[in-house]
Amino acid sequence: MALDFQITLQTEFIALRPMQATDFSLLSPIAEYPMWKYFTQDLADGNELKSWIDDALAAREKNSRIPFTIIERSTGRVLGSTSFGNISLRDRRMEIGWTWIGKDFQGTGVNEQIKYLLLKYSFETLHFERIEAKTDVLNTPARKAMKRIGMIEEGILRSHTLMTAGRRRDTIYYSVLLSEWNELKKLNNWP
Repeated sequence: MALDFQITLQTEFIALRPMQATDFSLLSPIAEYPMWKYFTQDLADGNELKSWIDDALAAREKNSRIPFTIIERSTGRVLGSTSFGNISLRDRRMEIGWTWIGKDFQGTGVNEQIKYLLLKYSFETLHFERIEAKTDVLNTPARKAMKRIGMIEEGILRSHTLMTAGRRRDTIYYSVLLSEWNELKKLNNWP
C-alpha cells in the first residue's frame, strides 16, 4: 500500500488538491478573518501563515503529512486547507485535520464534504483501519461537527498543546474505524 502524496480528491462541488507554496497568496485573504482562537497558530498573521504552509510542505517531503488546498470547483475559489497527518503505515492509521475554512464558507456543508473525501480515500482506497481527529476541548463547533458525522469521542489529553497567546489546550480525540465506515456513510447519506 503506497500513499500518493500528490493526490487530488474531489466531489461535484469541491476539490482537495495538493498544497503549493504559491497558495500563500490565495489563502492569505481568507485567513485574515480572526478565527484562530482554537488553532495552534494565528494564520491571520502573514508570517505565521507562510511558516504554516512551509511546515506543511516540508512534512509532505518527509512523507508525514499530505496538505491540501480546498477549491470550490465551480468558481476555482480557494476555501481553506485540510490535511492527512500523523501517518502510520504499519498501524494502518492516520489523522485528518489541520482543517480551516474561510468565514464565508463556514456552515455551507464544505466541512462535511472534506471529511467525506478524506474518510472515503482512507478506508476505500488505502484500507486503513483507523482514522482519528482532534480538536481543542473548548471548540464546541468542531466537536459538534465531528459527532454529527458520526465520529466517536474517545477522550481528553490534558494540557496537551500550546496555543496562540500562551494558552495550554486540552485536546479531545475522535475516531472512526474501518468496521464503522459503511454505517457512517449511511448515517450521512454519503455515496
